Amino acid sequence: MEPRPSASQVRRPGLRPAASLLSPPSPMVPHPSSGPRVVQKALPRRQVQLPKHQTQTPPPRFDLLLQLKSVRFCSSFQMAAAAEHGNCDAWAARDPSGVLSPYKFNRRAVQSSDVSLKIIYCGVCYGDVMWIQNKHNDSVYPLVPGHEIAGVVTEVGADVKAFKVGDHAGVGTYVNSCRHCENCNSSLENYCPETVFTYNTTDADGTITKGGYSTHIVVHERYCFKIPDGYPLAQAAPLLCAGITVYTPMARHNMKQPGKSLGVIGLGGLGHMAVKFGKAFGLKVTVFSTSESKREEAINLLGADNFVISSDTQQMEALKNSLHFIVDTASGDHPFDPYLSLLKVGGVMTIVCFPSEIKMHPASLNRGGRTLSGSIVGGTKDIQEMVNFCAENKIYPEIEIIKMDYINEALARLVNRDVKYRFVIDIKNSFE
Repeated sequence: MEPRPSASQVRRPGLRPAASLLSPPSPMVPHPSSGPRVVQKALPRRQVQLPKHQTQTPPPRFDLLLQLKSVRFCSSFQMAAAAEHGNCDAWAARDPSGVLSPYKFNRRAVQSSDVSLKIIYCGVCYGDVMWIQNKHNDSVYPLVPGHEIAGVVTEVGADVKAFKVGDHAGVGTYVNSCRHCENCNSSLENYCPETVFTYNTTDADGTITKGGYSTHIVVHERYCFKIPDGYPLAQAAPLLCAGITVYTPMARHNMKQPGKSLGVIGLGGLGHMAVKFGKAFGLKVTVFSTSESKREEAINLLGADNFVISSDTQQMEALKNSLHFIVDTASGDHPFDPYLSLLKVGGVMTIVCFPSEIKMHPASLNRGGRTLSGSIVGGTKDIQEMVNFCAENKIYPEIEIIKMDYINEALARLVNRDVKYRFVIDIKNSFE
C-alpha cells in the first residue's frame, strides 16, 4: 500500500540508479488481447520486533549494488535458495540494500477458516521499496514484499463459505485483525489497532508475515476478496492497494455524484486510478502535476477534463473555489494552501500518501469551511465493493507486466518514477 507510518517517518529515498546499470526499458507494446491496455516486459510503523543481532545500518545505494552484482538468477543466489527449504518459493530481501533474490519458506497449513491461494500476479507498490530498504527501521529479514495479490483458490478450510476451489480471488494490504473492536465490527479493519499487514508484521501465531512475491499464500477468508469472472487477474492485483486507496475517500465523501468536480494531485499508480474512478462516477476531473509531459496521457488516455501545472500561479488562480473534492496522492513534500484555496465552501481535500510534513495557514480551512482529511486503503466491505465496481464498469489499471527476475530493475525504475502506471509481476510464469 502507500503505507501508514507517521508523517515524520516517511521521506522519499534519494535513489537514482545510473541508467547504464539497468536493462533498457521495454517498448510500450500493447497486450495482444482486445481487452484492457497492458504493457508487457520479457504505513503507523508495523509492530514487529527486530532480532537482537540485526542492526539498523543505513542501506547502501541501490544503484551501486546493482553495479557490483547481477541479480538475474545469479548463481550464488540460486545456490542459496537451493540450500533453503519450504513449501513456498519466493523472492526476498536479505538486508537493507533491498536487493531481492530467490528464497524458500513455509506457509502455514490451511485451517478451518482459511483460503489457500495460488498467486498468479502481484503488483509492485512503493511501500515495497520502503520496507525492503528498512526505511522505517522495523524490517525483519528475510523480507518477502508484495500486497497486491491476485490468484486462484486451491484449497479451503472446512468452515469457509464464501470461496471454493477454482475461484479467482485477491489479497490486499492486510491479512488479519482483532475481529472484535469497534472498527472491525464496522468493516473498517484497516483501522484496527491490531491489524496484521500482509508482510513484515507479527501474526497471531508469532510468525512474521510474508507477502505476494511468492507462489502461494494462506489467509483467513475474511481478508480474501472475490474477483469476478472475466476480470483480468493482472489488472485486479493493483486494485487491492492503489485502487482501494483512492476509491475509499471518494466514496466516503460522497463523490459518487455525477456533475461534481474532482481534483487529483499526482499522476502515478494511485493518481491514475483516481482519474479513472472520477470519470466512472461522472465527475469533472482536473489533474495537477509538476510535469507538462503528463498532459497528453492525462487527457487522451485517462480521460481527464483538465490538466494544470501546479507551479503555474495563473493556472491555479483560475480554479479558485471550483472543486468539491481533492485527492492528494503526492508523497513528496509540497505546499497545501494553494490546493486548499481551490476548494468550494465546504470542500474536502484528502491526503492518501505520506509527505514528511503538512504546513498550511488555518485561514485556508476556516474561511471556506473546508476540511483536510486523511485516508488509508479500505475495510473489507469497501474493498469487495470496489472490485465489483471495477468489473461492472470495466475499469482497468494501466500496467506493465514483468517477470520476477526483473524485479530489482523494476524497483529502481519505480523509485525514478519510470513506470506507467503500475508494475505487475507475472508470478505464475516466473516460477514454472
